[in-house]
Amino acid sequence: MREKYLLHCPGCGRLFPDNYTLDCPLGCNALLRTVYAEHRLTLRDLPGIFRYSSWLPIEGHLRIDAGPVSYASEGLARELGLSNLTVTFSGYWPERGGRMETCSFKELEAQPTVLRLGEKGAGVLQISSAGNTGRAFCQVSALTGAPVVVVVPASAADRLWTTVPAPNVCLITVEGDYSDSIAFGREVCSLPGIVPEGGAKNVARRDGMGTVMLDAALFAGRLPDAYFQAIGSGTGGIAAWEAAERLVADGRFGSRLPTLHLSQNLPFVPMVRAWVAGRREIVPEVDMPDAEASIVRVSADVLTNRHPPWEVRGGVYDALAASGGRMYAVANDDTRSAGRLFEATEEIDLDPAAAVAVASLIRAAEEGFIGPDDHILLNVTGGGYARAAEDLDRYPVEPYLRVRAGEAFAGDVRDAVRGWLAEQEVVVRA
Repeated sequence: MREKYLLHCPGCGRLFPDNYTLDCPLGCNALLRTVYAEHRLTLRDLPGIFRYSSWLPIEGHLRIDAGPVSYASEGLARELGLSNLTVTFSGYWPERGGRMETCSFKELEAQPTVLRLGEKGAGVLQISSAGNTGRAFCQVSALTGAPVVVVVPASAADRLWTTVPAPNVCLITVEGDYSDSIAFGREVCSLPGIVPEGGAKNVARRDGMGTVMLDAALFAGRLPDAYFQAIGSGTGGIAAWEAAERLVADGRFGSRLPTLHLSQNLPFVPMVRAWVAGRREIVPEVDMPDAEASIVRVSADVLTNRHPPWEVRGGVYDALAASGGRMYAVANDDTRSAGRLFEATEEIDLDPAAAVAVASLIRAAEEGFIGPDDHILLNVTGGGYARAAEDLDRYPVEPYLRVRAGEAFAGDVRDAVRGWLAEQEVVVRA
């Protein structure tokens, strides 16, 4: 029986089986990719994201009915003079079929990642987050029983909630920013039995996010000419590029990759600066001067990753270059006005990161970077918070530990996490 998929390293060209593998065994500085046995997209009669399971690196599925929802915009499209604007919405909007109860497209990443780890039997996931990703993994933990260790900045702790109780979450808050949480999470993974989720290196995360492109292409019957998304790490942009390449190879959706239009929130825009300068490397003192002060000033702080997968083979730079892409630096005032416009025309509220993407779409239409008859895909990565607050229960995830930035993972702190780990039963109820 042939394998459903293999992993491919674009650095050395090697193909090999997946053992929850995050890095090339030969040490290449490249993002591994999935190569599926099925070259044509085949839909499954399964809930939510798992209708696309033929192109997800998992064998089973979860009984969670949450996936992206695509529709033809009328109000926003008319306001911007666009005749073919597809919105793919990932959030809570029951009238449109949007059932992501955490209101974020991070659920597209969390579901297949948790399942992949459960199927490979590798241990307990550790996730570092600025808020939305952590909430999504907490929600999937609540719905499946899979234990997770989530590390977030203390300032983001109030974003960690679920719609059913989540008893198997070890939440650690760090007095610092997102990068401090990443650093401490790396230390937590030194404990045997705890496995790094992997970020952009995780093919389940990227292929899960890639279902946005799959859903939109199926809805429109073709690949878009242009794709808009706000990025923090840029993993969503990479995922869109990879999914589009699979759809081109499928042969039924067009032969041209969509142009990636990716945006960041001023004043923290390291990838924008590197792209405009034509550099494959991000230079911290040039591209993110006064990083801490800049991070504090953005509207969408989930977009403030200091270590994005920019220069790695198959990373954000390559995705932009392959698609003839463009990047946008979006100010807070433009973000807020774009969010208000979207809510007025489409009748749903947006996550601030999604409002950054809308602002970049507005600018592209005004400045002629897209044409009125182009087929456009707007990836709305989160929204529906107001409606979810009305309809759903919310259970705050209480911190298990609170640590300082730079604090060593040793002594009582290490013992506490070890004690929590000993109490867990590593099982996913699929």
